[in-house]
Amino acid sequence: MIRRGHAQNRKEELKLTEHIFFTGFMGCGKSTHGKKLAKVLKVEFIDLDDYISSKLKITINEIFEKHGEDYFRTEEKNALTEICNAKKNPCIISLGGGTICFNNLVDEVNKNGLLIYIETAPGILKQRLQSSKNIRPLLQGKSDLEVLNFIKNKIIEREIHYKKANLIVNGLNLTTPLLLKSIEEYYSK
Repeated sequence: MIRRGHAQNRKEELKLTEHIFFTGFMGCGKSTHGKKLAKVLKVEFIDLDDYISSKLKITINEIFEKHGEDYFRTEEKNALTEICNAKKNPCIISLGGGTICFNNLVDEVNKNGLLIYIETAPGILKQRLQSSKNIRPLLQGKSDLEVLNFIKNKIIEREIHYKKANLIVNGLNLTTPLLLKSIEEYYSK
């Protein structure tokens, strides 16, 4: 929940009282929006993939190449549980694109805070992912059409989980003020 309080300079300041988690397909802006929101709310930001990489001292790509997706999903679950148990102060957590689709993690996330799904059209995701400097292991070696079809199929597969989010926002022209307004409206209900 976000509460309004008064800062010393008399401007209203938002106060986060529970974790906020971002979910959505890779390239939807989970980390970008998470970092910006954390800065505005003056709370810690955690990118789950970065947390896993730091903990295991190996990149996500290397985890997939050396150990496979099943191993990664187990480590992902362990890391998320660890964060939820260790972080007593509310923070913003950017989940991986598939995090809530495995190991019943959507339930774990929902009981630990507000889950926001950044819904974004497949064509926009394709453009963002292909222009990104980050190498995505699940897209390597695919043609443009294969990438688009992969995105469409994965979204169809994952949407049942994504739609369990407490709040769904459109990722096309999402800004921090729009995101804050959506969160405030959610909590005011």
